[in-house]
Amino acid sequence: MRRSFTFLLRPTRHQEIALAACLEDHRQLYNAALEHRRIAYAKAGVSIRYGDQSPELKHIRGDDPGGQGRWSFSSQQATLRRLDKAFGAFFKRVREGRTPGFPRFKGRGRFDSVEWPKDGDGCRWDSQPEHPTATYVRLLGVGHVRVHQHRPVRGWVKTISVKREGSRWFVVLSCDEVPAEPLPATGASVGIDLGVASLVTTSDGGQVANRRHLAATAGRLAAGQRDLARKKRGSKRRRKAVARVAALHAKVRRQRLDGAHKAALALVRAYDVIAHEDLRITNMTRSASGTVERPGRNVAQKSGLNRSILDAGWGVFLTILADKAESAGRELIAVNPAGTSRTCARCGHCAKDNRVTQAAFACTACGHAAHADVNAAINILRAGLALRQAAQAA
Repeated sequence: MRRSFTFLLRPTRHQEIALAACLEDHRQLYNAALEHRRIAYAKAGVSIRYGDQSPELKHIRGDDPGGQGRWSFSSQQATLRRLDKAFGAFFKRVREGRTPGFPRFKGRGRFDSVEWPKDGDGCRWDSQPEHPTATYVRLLGVGHVRVHQHRPVRGWVKTISVKREGSRWFVVLSCDEVPAEPLPATGASVGIDLGVASLVTTSDGGQVANRRHLAATAGRLAAGQRDLARKKRGSKRRRKAVARVAALHAKVRRQRLDGAHKAALALVRAYDVIAHEDLRITNMTRSASGTVERPGRNVAQKSGLNRSILDAGWGVFLTILADKAESAGRELIAVNPAGTSRTCARCGHCAKDNRVTQAAFACTACGHAAHADVNAAINILRAGLALRQAAQAA
């Protein structure tokens, strides 16, 4: 398996300055390569690709030894590949008829990560293995940076990335051949229903609360945004206000990740088979505003629902659940959610009127009454087990 390990960096003041300079030079390289592509196509109709730009790095580094020449050649190649992937995604969206979104220039604060494609080529993980208590990562042009390693690294370190989040620096290790850690079998199966009132409701009747981290921080975020709006663009005070707002968003993200990890781990430890809804979250959170000619309806209510869904973090939770299930040897089954909340788990009658309220379910055919989310989770479990049996039979 391939897994990523993220650790907090503890750079010195001089190392922090060097890391910021590294990001800035890679940002300028990215923007220059983008400008090269734009001009070549606009003036001569020529499409420039990664293979055309990578050989030019040698001349760029030779002409600027105190700038671009300070950093790893392979990390600069990775930055050019990053631009090439952006163009590949752009052309794919064009072919599929979606909103293209042409690659944009990266402004200050919009380029916060650099990748080294191979451990040992311009970087070295655990560069001081003889140190008794601390772990270090060596980066060309920066030096040996101390790492707060809070858990062991498993597998083989393939790529190393450094990213900046506000005032913090992190190192991300992408590792191959990470061994699985199978858990003992429990013989239990469960269906889970994702919601806004409760993040997870199981077919056993258990619930995981939705902490609503963004809503809890909304007041401080609103105050920070108002303070930011009053600052003059380009000023030092505006940069500080931006950093305060970014720190609040980063805290909300970490809280959401922590909750998703804990909820997913509890499910993986307790059940062998987990069935969940195959949700299309992007479609569910699409704006209802419509157009000038055909304006949408209930726009404010739909906007609030979208915000609540995104605050719950369904996509993050399902991604983490899939990773943990794979590592633990559990089986995860995605079920089409159509009709699961309107179908009676006892008699199978499906009708819109069965869903009395958001929380109450009462079948109009047999009179079965239950919590609406528990009823839906039971239907999801049954559908998941049916898919499993069909796959085994095939």
